[in-house]
Order: sequence, then structure tokens, then C-alpha cells
Amino acid sequence: MAKEDFNYIWKDRKRTFLGLPWSFTVYYLTEEKLICRTGFLNITEDEIDLYKITDKRLNLPLGQRITGCGTVHICSRDVSLPEFDMIVKNPREVMNLLDKYVNQARDRYGTRGRDFYGAPQHHHDMEHDDYDDRDDHDDEQ
Repeated sequence: MAKEDFNYIWKDRKRTFLGLPWSFTVYYLTEEKLICRTGFLNITEDEIDLYKITDKRLNLPLGQRITGCGTVHICSRDVSLPEFDMIVKNPREVMNLLDKYVNQARDRYGTRGRDFYGAPQHHHDMEHDDYDDRDDHDDEQ
């Protein structure tokens, strides 16, 4: 994929345990999407709209720190890629870029992380659909 295909802000390859970019997985960050491209002969691209990213975590195991790498764990409301890890060089810079562009995308679409969460789900151990909280408080009156 050539740079002319789209304007990306950041690009890196998935890193090995030695910190080397010997992988057929490439990550691209644009102003609106995070793209994960995998494969050599058969290529698959997964895109996540930045405003759908709900959480990110930085893991810095010793082996990765020695090579200047880290794992950025992404959680999103994307159906095809709800969670994934990116093993990249300069992970703190990547986290800062993600923060910046995720917030810009959320401002553009008028969304925040809380907008993605629905009503709380009932636990599977509740057998009755007509469960009512008021029944618990009848004894207090």
C-alpha cells in the first residue's frame, strides 16, 4: 500500500520479541481510522473508526522495554475487531497520538465513551424476567 492511497499520520509494523519489524502486519493511523493490515499473499485490512475506541492500555514487559517496544491494547465498539494488541516501537508516542486523534474524532462526531454503553445487562443467574427491585424493599415499610 503506497502512501498516496491515503494520508496516514503514523505507520509501524508489528514487532517480534527482538523488536524487529519482521512481520506481515502493518498498522496505520489516519485522522479518522486505525487500520490493521495483515497478510502477504492474501491481505486483510481491519479498520476501526477512532471515535469507537473506548479504552487503551499500555503494557511494557521487560523484554519489550529492552528493545524500545511495548504493547498497546485497544478496546473498541467495532464489531469486527473489538479488542486487539499492537506491538510497536515507541509505544508512549503511539498512545499520545491515539489520545489526540481519538479525542478529535469524538469531538467531530459529538460522542464520548459513555455514549457507547447501553443499559446494564441482567445477570444470567436471574431466572425471572419480571424481577422488580421494589420487592426487596417491601419489608422496610
